[in-house]
Amino acid sequence: MVIELPQRQFSGYIFDCDGTLADTMPLHYRAWARVVEESGGRFPEELFYSWGGRPSETIVADLNATFGSAFGIVDTAERKEAYYYELLHEVRPIQAVVDIALGLQGRAPLAVASGGYRRYVELTLDAIGLTGVFPVIVCAEDYEHGKPHPAPFLETARRLGVPAGDCLVFEDSPAGLEAARRAGMECVCIPPMERMAP
Repeated sequence: MVIELPQRQFSGYIFDCDGTLADTMPLHYRAWARVVEESGGRFPEELFYSWGGRPSETIVADLNATFGSAFGIVDTAERKEAYYYELLHEVRPIQAVVDIALGLQGRAPLAVASGGYRRYVELTLDAIGLTGVFPVIVCAEDYEHGKPHPAPFLETARRLGVPAGDCLVFEDSPAGLEAARRAGMECVCIPPMERMAP
């Protein structure tokens, strides 16, 4: 996969985790599908991908609103994350993006801004060999409003000590791309079909 980067240099580089650094989205879908199927429902795969980038609690609320289900917000999100943890050994890096991050290490401030829980984001980064690469990791516990709200990226820029307009974001989900744009940041889109290519 070839990733086109803007020509100019940025003062900070922010990477989403799931679907951008790590090819975890199929694993997250399997975990969500299991949760929903246990209650006799079905979570359409195309709907899951259209909701990519949203925090787990938001997805539970959206499932309830869309299908009239009555999932408990916190316990359902925690059960889904536990199922994801069981699949974590299968995670693979999205190597073209990982190579960019490693190439920038030590040359510019780097961060991860994720809609996931910190524990699972850190486990995912560890599984693909990126422990210690990102001095700043911002997760669902660190902000009130998740993507597509700009809060995750604005908080990440604040922690990096870099103006939002001088950050470049790497994202794969529509919600994440919208959040970055609303934060006034340039984006590099990691298309789902391309990231699956060898």
